[in-house]
Amino acid sequence: MTARQKTLRIGHSIRIFEETNQVTMRNRTFITAIFCGITALSFGQFGYTEPSSNAKDSEYKFTKMAHLDATPVQSQGWTGTCWSFSSLSFFESELMRMGIENPDLLSEMYIARKAYELKAEKYIRMDGKTNFSEGGEFHDIPSVIKKYGIVPLEVYEGLNYGSETHDHSEMFSVLNGAVQGLLKHLKGDGFTKLTPAWKNALNGILDAYFGEDITEFELDGKKYSPMSYAKSIGLDMDNYLSLTSFTHHEMNKECFIAIPDNWAWGASYNIPLDDLAGVCEYALKQGYSVLWTADVSEKGFSFSNGLAINPEDKSTISSSGKDNKNFSDGGADKTSNAFKTPVDEVKVTPEFRQEGYDNKTTTDDHLMHIVGMYKDQNGTKYFLVKNSWGTGNYPEGYLYVSESYFNWKTIMIGLHKDGLSKGMTKQIGLK
Repeated sequence: MTARQKTLRIGHSIRIFEETNQVTMRNRTFITAIFCGITALSFGQFGYTEPSSNAKDSEYKFTKMAHLDATPVQSQGWTGTCWSFSSLSFFESELMRMGIENPDLLSEMYIARKAYELKAEKYIRMDGKTNFSEGGEFHDIPSVIKKYGIVPLEVYEGLNYGSETHDHSEMFSVLNGAVQGLLKHLKGDGFTKLTPAWKNALNGILDAYFGEDITEFELDGKKYSPMSYAKSIGLDMDNYLSLTSFTHHEMNKECFIAIPDNWAWGASYNIPLDDLAGVCEYALKQGYSVLWTADVSEKGFSFSNGLAINPEDKSTISSSGKDNKNFSDGGADKTSNAFKTPVDEVKVTPEFRQEGYDNKTTTDDHLMHIVGMYKDQNGTKYFLVKNSWGTGNYPEGYLYVSESYFNWKTIMIGLHKDGLSKGMTKQIGLK
């Protein structure tokens, strides 16, 4: 049984126990604790403990400023679906915030599958002049849920190709070949047009790798469609927004961030850099977690060391291999005293940040879930970030991101609109 299957089995066991026994609110917590204890033995649920350092032999000492509930860390495997894993982790935390103690894990692959349908349609309409890839952004999830709904993970794992680990390399090659073939057909000699069959053909590929599309399912004795299930869990997609900070757009207005993975053309509110980290800190302290899209290709980002920093002297960091994107085994072997002992970091200005975006050294690499805020022994602030690369590092799937790194390499953040202060809500003109 895989880790994901164990998670589903334990969550299902909690529900069955409650339905077949007279469970009061008082002893429900005790029952949940027993099952979560079993889960922790299987997963090491770091999200429910209070971390104190980034590595076993590190001198970093972190103290909590805010720490929110999260579901167990998952692995995206060898796929470019971090956007789906992190966003659904975020929405699962949202369900916890709303009072659901044991929310169903949501299906990342259902979202990915339906997003491919939307991506392919836009790609064909744009004659291939937009992005068609495994990547995506937070905006994709509200778009998919509004149009198609959502389903629990236990009814759609998306592993229909004989593997216990997600690996989309073959699937995307086949899918991309079909889409490119359609474009070639349209650009052929003479007048050509598409038949209605091409979408069925595309869905045939998706069915083969993800599993047949779901129109109806049964959960705990009730029948749902993806749309009715989405309605039943109580998440209103209109309550979520994203913010960014770049000087080439007007401040405190919505803008379009020109990055390849923003294929859905989602808008973000552009706010001053001095406000960006403050928005996250305020939200976390009010009980709202935050989504984080960022560049993770810098020397100071090391999942294996459980840390992302922006040291003034980057020459001390040596690296072998890779430590970004889809490398769920922890990535590169990066070494530096900066990962063991706090060092002085760069003071990031709006101009310095903008330069990275303009010269393409700041790119859209990865999307993760911010669930807490800590400070080290020197008073430096860090965001506690839940990743989707498994639990192979010391913080068991999490890492600490310094405020300097956050200011430097953030592409955008996403959160519930009620997580904004009244001042920020007024500042961006949000009604």
